[in-house]
Amino acid sequence: MTTFQELGLSEKVLSGLDTLGYKEATPVQAQSIPFLLKSEGDLVALAQTGTGKTAAFGLPIIDKIDPKSTHIQALILCPTRELCMQTAKNMKAYASCISGLKVTAVFGGERIDVQLRALKQNPQIIVSTPGRLMDIINRKKIDLESITWLVLDEADEMLNMGFKEDLDFILEHTGAKTQTLLFSATMPKEIERISGQYMNKPERIEIAQRNEASNNVTHHYFLTHAKDRFAALKRIVDMNPDIYGIIFCRTRNETADVADKLLAAHYKAEAIHGELSQSQRDHVMKRFRAKKVHLLVATDVAARGIDIAELTHVINYVLPDSNEVYVHRSGRTGRAGNSGVSLSIINMREQHKIKALERTTKKAFIKESIPTGEDVCKAQLLHIIDDLVATDPVAGEMDQYLPHIYEKLEHLDRESLIKKLVSVEFGRFLEFYKNAPDLNANAAGGRERVTRERAGSYSNFAINIGSKHGFTKKDLLNLINKHPIIKQADIGTIDVKSANTIFEIEESYGPKVADAFHKVAFEGIPLVVNPSRVAPTRERREFSGGGGGRGGSRRSGGGDRGGYQGSRSRGGDRGGRGGSSSTSSRGGDRGGRGASRSSGGERSRRA
Repeated sequence: MTTFQELGLSEKVLSGLDTLGYKEATPVQAQSIPFLLKSEGDLVALAQTGTGKTAAFGLPIIDKIDPKSTHIQALILCPTRELCMQTAKNMKAYASCISGLKVTAVFGGERIDVQLRALKQNPQIIVSTPGRLMDIINRKKIDLESITWLVLDEADEMLNMGFKEDLDFILEHTGAKTQTLLFSATMPKEIERISGQYMNKPERIEIAQRNEASNNVTHHYFLTHAKDRFAALKRIVDMNPDIYGIIFCRTRNETADVADKLLAAHYKAEAIHGELSQSQRDHVMKRFRAKKVHLLVATDVAARGIDIAELTHVINYVLPDSNEVYVHRSGRTGRAGNSGVSLSIINMREQHKIKALERTTKKAFIKESIPTGEDVCKAQLLHIIDDLVATDPVAGEMDQYLPHIYEKLEHLDRESLIKKLVSVEFGRFLEFYKNAPDLNANAAGGRERVTRERAGSYSNFAINIGSKHGFTKKDLLNLINKHPIIKQADIGTIDVKSANTIFEIEESYGPKVADAFHKVAFEGIPLVVNPSRVAPTRERREFSGGGGGRGGSRRSGGGDRGGYQGSRSRGGDRGGRGGSSSTSSRGGDRGGRGASRSSGGERSRRA
């Protein structure tokens, strides 16, 4: 490892680092700092989230800045309020031994007049979000032509959040002598465009291959049916009693729903999403940082800027649409030299996404079994015993009560006493997981074979185009995938006929189908979808499937044709290429579904 002493930093900066206890530089720091100390050229640095990028650009800027000047010399752009505040805090800490150096953070959510007054105190360094900087520019309170350094921190995040036009405006108005430093965890095309359009032959530093995930994080996934997703989440959380992490969802509604269910089941969980007020968000984050909340349920946008080194897990309740977003999610754990775990809950139609993520991240994903009720009970029981053993009674406080306690317990032998003691803590938990069903959607021979009887019902629908229009099963699945709600539904048999197509969809999604295809066209033909009294013909053949791109193998259900009243219960599924039939369970962990039923002794992550 390279020490900061070897990088050429001044004694004042090194003194500040000694105060913070910083000795060894991370790879991105070891490569960026010497370059920035010696060069005035632009820099593009690609490094994983949580690898110390703030110090990589912050230390050389502080080293070279003129603390006696009353002009703004460095402008650091961050995607979110939280990252803005954290970066400003870090910059102040790095500069603790440099007299006269001032750092000011400006961001949305607070009164701009207060922040403008802070700018009048002549800080040399400003840390800002793009939106608030645009407000300041419009008020003519900052001159971008005069700054020496412009830093785009987490540049890919800013683009993902819709700041493209703001960044273009800011970059267009910087001076010709401004040294532009772009730091990013991933390298999408827009970052390449910015580099080529606004930067002057930038030096490039790539600590990892593009979009590669952190080496400190292991990646695991669990395969279950879509309807069992929340029950699987509970099992996973219960299997990890010391979990402290973020659960990622796609939408605000999904985030609120998952958090509400966890709270109803007495987990220490909170939701954070874009519709929270700033004061509400600050309150939730304060509780989370203090570990009064162990599970933060968040959307990707809401989680940006969260930098907590101690997170043990990231859980992908639903995989993101973008592989780059997955890299950011997993990078929330495994920080500051700690190890972390990224867990993903997927259904059978999403298996192809794991292969794509492995190619993007250059990491192997480990398939795990969803814990059984017995597995969870064993893990929780041993956790209770570990807590009991680790408890140190306060000397003297119980002494006066011990004679009465001994008298009450003298008729119990050692084994009976242990059983009763554990049952007090564990009894309801054991009862909850008694006879808990298997939630795994098991695979055999690389193909999904449904191992338990399906109990779910399907509704039949007919769509007004078929093979003579060039319509295929894959086209139908792609149309379904474009809708944010029905894309989560389980799709049964698809029967493409000459003039129309009949398909099965999970019954609970039936009322949403017509709206999903409203004003949708295929090759210029307006689509009309209606309930069908005729069920699709079941064939022993392979056809496309899988959520997202739906590229995995699909199953044509076996079983008898049943009732024709718009819905039907699917008997069995046919396996992939070989056409072997099998059955799968539609059953689930019912205790985890309604959110009204507490799982009793699920204590370690509970309120």
